[in-house]
Amino acid sequence: MKADETPKTEHRRAPQHFTARVRADGAEGWPVEAGRYRLVINRGCPWAHRVVLARQLLGLTEAVQLAETDPVRELIDGDHHWVFSEETGSPGGVDPVLGIHALREAYLAAEPDYTGGVSVPALVDIPSRKLVSNDFDQLVVDLATEWRAEHAPNAPDLYPAELRDEIEAVSRAMHADLNDGVYRAGFAPSQESYEQAVSRLFTRLDALEQRLTDRRYLVGDTLTVADLRLWPTLIRFDTVYHGLFKCNVRRIKDYPALWAYTRDLYQTPGFAETVNFDHIKRSYYYGMPGLNPTRIVPAGPDLGELGGVQGREAVPHPLTV
Repeated sequence: MKADETPKTEHRRAPQHFTARVRADGAEGWPVEAGRYRLVINRGCPWAHRVVLARQLLGLTEAVQLAETDPVRELIDGDHHWVFSEETGSPGGVDPVLGIHALREAYLAAEPDYTGGVSVPALVDIPSRKLVSNDFDQLVVDLATEWRAEHAPNAPDLYPAELRDEIEAVSRAMHADLNDGVYRAGFAPSQESYEQAVSRLFTRLDALEQRLTDRRYLVGDTLTVADLRLWPTLIRFDTVYHGLFKCNVRRIKDYPALWAYTRDLYQTPGFAETVNFDHIKRSYYYGMPGLNPTRIVPAGPDLGELGGVQGREAVPHPLTV
């Protein structure tokens, strides 16, 4: 849906169209190769945030280059597109490595007849300037598994084999009700569909609150891909979804375990440096005039408590209870 449109039908997230994989064995045509790929992201996007977190936590910041688009999409030929700008380190609005202004140029380099949407994150092959993948979930999993040879020596195992079934089960429920649920509420075309989305959303938050009351992480006793799928939604919730998307039954701050969990991860090395609240607020409040016609960006909320004492160190790990 275009940023300036009023929703007319139920929100449905389209499947990712570009799903090629970068594999350690070079299968499917794209090999793991340090320095070959550029990960294009927008700091406002929670789906891109997952991949940025994986890249940061695994020590892949040198192996996989990072490029940021402007926080607000630009109108090009009647549609809104992610573009590079001076603000995000692209002189003259052209990415200094890929030599493009709009991300759609990499999409068209990969598939000249492509007419679908353009989204972030996008992994781009630097030599050909072609999009490899915009499949955010698979990108996270592949960074955690296929790129092991490039991981930092102390990198966590974000996708341990013995926990993958549980990680995916937890993630599927979160995605349907929460990660995508905030959008189904925010873009609901009717009161009925809004109330259904909000009911499912807060039922899921209630269940996650209970789950995290006696465990520090969602699955297992360390960070996993499941946490990387939950946290970007939580860190945006009180700032964006509570107000702009009308998900205002409760705030994350009103959930003792979820709020402590959010702060615990924010204080974990590798998390806070991936967050840009200015870009998050501008991307949503200014970049979605269909929901916020005045484009006024709110001053709050006060996020100073993110650095406060949260006490999660005392929560027993589920595998040691």
